[in-house]
Amino acid sequence: MSRTVATTPTDVVVDPGASIPGLLAARMAADPDAPIFERKTGLGAVWTPVAVRTFDAEVLGVAKGLVAQGIAPGDRVGIMGRTSYEWTVLDFAVWAAGAVSVPIYETSSAEQVRWIASDAGVRLVVVETAAHAAVVEQARGGLPGLAKVFVIDEDALGELTALGEDLPDEAVRDRSAALRADDLATIIYTSGTTGRPKGAELTHGNFVFLTASGAEGLKAVCAMPHSRTLLFMPLAHVFARFIQVLCVHTGAVLGHTDTTNLVADLGSFRPTFILAVPRVFEKVYNSAEQKAGSGTRLKLFRWAAKTAIVFSRALDTPAGPGLALRLQHRLADRLVLHKLRAALGGSAEFAVSGGAPLGERLSHFYRGLGLQVLEGYGLTETTAPSSVNRPGKIKVGTVGPPFPGVSFRIADDGEIEISGPHVFRGYHNNAEATRESLVDGWFRTGDIGSLDEDGYLTITGRKKEIIVTAGGKNVAPTLLEDRLRGHPLVSQVVVVGDQKPFIAALVTLDVEMLPGWLAARGMEQLTVEQAAEHPVVLEALDKAVARANEAVSRAESIRKIRVLTTDFTEANGFLTPSLKVKRAKVHAELAHEIEALYT
Repeated sequence: MSRTVATTPTDVVVDPGASIPGLLAARMAADPDAPIFERKTGLGAVWTPVAVRTFDAEVLGVAKGLVAQGIAPGDRVGIMGRTSYEWTVLDFAVWAAGAVSVPIYETSSAEQVRWIASDAGVRLVVVETAAHAAVVEQARGGLPGLAKVFVIDEDALGELTALGEDLPDEAVRDRSAALRADDLATIIYTSGTTGRPKGAELTHGNFVFLTASGAEGLKAVCAMPHSRTLLFMPLAHVFARFIQVLCVHTGAVLGHTDTTNLVADLGSFRPTFILAVPRVFEKVYNSAEQKAGSGTRLKLFRWAAKTAIVFSRALDTPAGPGLALRLQHRLADRLVLHKLRAALGGSAEFAVSGGAPLGERLSHFYRGLGLQVLEGYGLTETTAPSSVNRPGKIKVGTVGPPFPGVSFRIADDGEIEISGPHVFRGYHNNAEATRESLVDGWFRTGDIGSLDEDGYLTITGRKKEIIVTAGGKNVAPTLLEDRLRGHPLVSQVVVVGDQKPFIAALVTLDVEMLPGWLAARGMEQLTVEQAAEHPVVLEALDKAVARANEAVSRAESIRKIRVLTTDFTEANGFLTPSLKVKRAKVHAELAHEIEALYT
């Protein structure tokens, strides 16, 4: 039995005068000396607590500097850099000054910077490095409204604070107090797999509602006295922005890092909940398998992993795991699984995964490891999550029921539509796209899915990505791609077959995992180009394809693959900053590779 509409009730009501600075003010009033962040100032340094009053003073100082630089309420300020404590200070300072943050991915080109800054009308930009500043300078020719560029590495925060030190605190406090829930907080440009990015306008009320809703629905995860998380996703992405605001509201301690130091920082920070996209969880599993090497150790790892998966699946049965399985699981934990928990910091209880389906096998593996993986779903236009599995109420393979106060409905063609106070107010300078996306208070997501009898949502694909074979079979490529990408050899997958006689796929090799995989088989001398044609590699990929095909009918299954020797990356333009494949570019520039599958 399925449903077409699902709503999770809530008591959360957003005050018309609510704002993000208001959330920080509430923390100050509640406990100004409590730790709100922990930060490191260099490699090898220890994590140092930052009290609420310290953070608030830094935000105030930088905000006064923005005011001194002529930033008026409603003005746009760009922030470009890696995830860092300074990024968060700047974000809250922009809001405190009544201005609007415009995040820019730190990997953006001059052309991308020019488009975003011109479309948003950015007045001032703060970047992380001199290299970022040089990219902005390349774009400056098309940005007559852009004034100064500050550089974090050159003490941008200190410089701004010094510029505003003669201003009274009221120059900022009055602006913060004047903010309303329906005031614009940020314009986030969707990374765009086709065409130019669109700027989603999110209000203070969007964030305030969703943080209150998140605290209600995920209290056990993010609102306990011991809750803490390490943020390593890009703060230019809506999910990371939501999390930093959520932690200020709930009291969870937040740390910042990036993927270059992730393993070491997880071990020293010891987060209780981890936030990541599925690719990170796939990498952790594949790296652990590779480190096991070969022979007896590899067999032991695979036995322990299988035991974890079987144990987790048994948790969903009425009888639960039997005594023999519990004993096997305990032994697997003692020999193998506890080491993987330690690699995640040793204190993690929950992992929140979003951005793409994690897959049934990995979801069960991590739950068997002792980590509750809460898959969720959301978009830039919904201020991040709209649904998530709840602790103790997980349905593997779904993205959970709606957040409190959020409604889903499934249109006649299967499209997911979302309603709630967290839905954006429209696309900046793009009335036509806004009219197409927002209809009668419902946001048309472009995703295809279904609701079960309990209101849990399952995503099956993107509406625009549905493949129709020459035989008239409709195929959603996402499921096949996600399953195949779980193999340690595979980096990216693009399933093809529109108007073709059968389904096929382009596959790229994971250059990080490949050397270890080859070495374990005595083939370390192979280059990527040689590996792409080697019978042993192709046989392993064929087996992975066969496993992926188990989830679909024969008409939907992958019949043939073509292994490419160049990976899809953000640098070569085939991936967006949020690591989504640009399908249109793949089809246009690799048309000869696709045609080769059918000749």
